[in-house]
Amino acid sequence: MLLDTIPAAAPVFVQGLVLSLGLIVAIGAQNAFVLRQGLRREHVASVVLFCSVTDAALMTAGVFGMAQALGEHPGFARALALAGAVFLASYGWLALRRARQSNQLRAAESGVGLSLAGAMAQAAAFTLLNPHVYLDTVLLVGSIGAQQPAALQLWFVAGASVASLSWFGLLGFGARWLAPWFARPKAWQILDGLIGVTMWVLATLLVRHALTSP
Repeated sequence: MLLDTIPAAAPVFVQGLVLSLGLIVAIGAQNAFVLRQGLRREHVASVVLFCSVTDAALMTAGVFGMAQALGEHPGFARALALAGAVFLASYGWLALRRARQSNQLRAAESGVGLSLAGAMAQAAAFTLLNPHVYLDTVLLVGSIGAQQPAALQLWFVAGASVASLSWFGLLGFGARWLAPWFARPKAWQILDGLIGVTMWVLATLLVRHALTSP
């Protein structure tokens, strides 16, 4: 049954992947912490796994929780799609604004090392105490994923989860190679420009979905 959905699943998988990457790739405390652990080579696998699994769990809860809510209130789906499009367009505009500024992500190697418990506690704090994680990961990703056909929702979650795992893995295990790149403002300007355009494309797709859905 799952194999039968593969031809139709590819665009949905890619949409989840691109959306998740667009939201997660930004200069922030969580990314700086994962990069720091990678630079120090301390508990990297545990930190990467925790951040990735937590993201996947929140996105799964968002998609299937929102799917049930939208199933009970069909008229709400169109309004939510339009609201999501506005959010994505605004997010894209902010990313394009950042692309005109000089930003950089730094993670110092100095300082006292963390125990495994300390590293996990900090990873949990940076992940779960950030209110944006619930807006982005649960509500936004959840509402967009919930509007996919029921048979394809799992593919959307898989794409979003792969994006999260890939990004955190790249930050943690590629830290020593990536750190000089992330310290260059030009690199972030290019990345933010790509994110801005991507968010606008996704917003356009959402509007089209809202206007063509019955």
